[in-house]
Amino acid sequence: MSLFKNIFSSKKKETLDKGLEKTKTSFFSKLGKAVAGKSKVDDDVLDNLEEVLVSSDVGVDTTLKIIERIEARVSRDKYMGTDELNNILREEISGLLSETNIGDATEFSIPRDKKPYVIMVVGVNGVGKTTTIGKLAYQFKAQGLKVVLGAADTFRAAAIDQLQVWADRVGVPIVKQKMGSDPASVAFDTLTSAVTQNADVVIIDTAGRLHNKVNLMNELSKVKRVMQKVVADTPHDVLLVLDGSTGQNAFEQAKQFTKATEVTSLAVTKLDGTAKGGVVIGISDQFQIPVRYIGVGEDIEDLQVFNKHEFVDSFFSTKN
Repeated sequence: MSLFKNIFSSKKKETLDKGLEKTKTSFFSKLGKAVAGKSKVDDDVLDNLEEVLVSSDVGVDTTLKIIERIEARVSRDKYMGTDELNNILREEISGLLSETNIGDATEFSIPRDKKPYVIMVVGVNGVGKTTTIGKLAYQFKAQGLKVVLGAADTFRAAAIDQLQVWADRVGVPIVKQKMGSDPASVAFDTLTSAVTQNADVVIIDTAGRLHNKVNLMNELSKVKRVMQKVVADTPHDVLLVLDGSTGQNAFEQAKQFTKATEVTSLAVTKLDGTAKGGVVIGISDQFQIPVRYIGVGEDIEDLQVFNKHEFVDSFFSTKN
């Protein structure tokens, strides 16, 4: 058993290393230029490092926080060589991620005292929301859990069709109505069906965008209220899906959705196709919401549980 677990962990880590390769290459190329010809971490190096972090989509506020922490260390230690900068950065980024991402989960799991465990998934269209739901369903089913999907994004026929494709592919039931139906009605039917089937996990897709933010807020609130008529204290998790390749746009989306509803966890997708993986650090820090999942490839297994230790290790790994 442990042998297979180790093999899986090794494969997962390789996928993560590969997924963060563009981000890492871009970041360390910039960092190399920032310290070129310098042996000591001084004001010039710190100014250059600030530029490197901001241009790597870590975000201005998080960048300033990192720089301030490094300045404090420089002030305390009096002399700090540029050769130490990698390790110091690694420690500070790891520290920031630890403040929000307390858990060290490596496998997909849910609290067993909530049944069914209800996840409401939010996010704008095009970020990989439906794909994330499908991959999550696959992982939970692989854990031996009974999963039910709910197609409550009724504003786009494509959203319902895409979720149906994933339900068929994974082999899990889906509850849906026709396009234009009341999303709260779909959520109600989904939970009612899940309770009848004695399901372990329910994943509800919701509209990516309505024509104004007030409507989005009202719609999500209504979906929650109606779900609570079937299963109290639901949803147990409001998962916001963000496209990591959009960099600063992902920050803006996080801002809008955290205003519209209480977001309890994040999934950052498409990290394998971008050099903007630094966005994971910034969003986690700025919104103080744990990153629960990251997408590092197109295969069905390439949605991973976010583990801060593995992420930082892959980001700063010097091996080819």
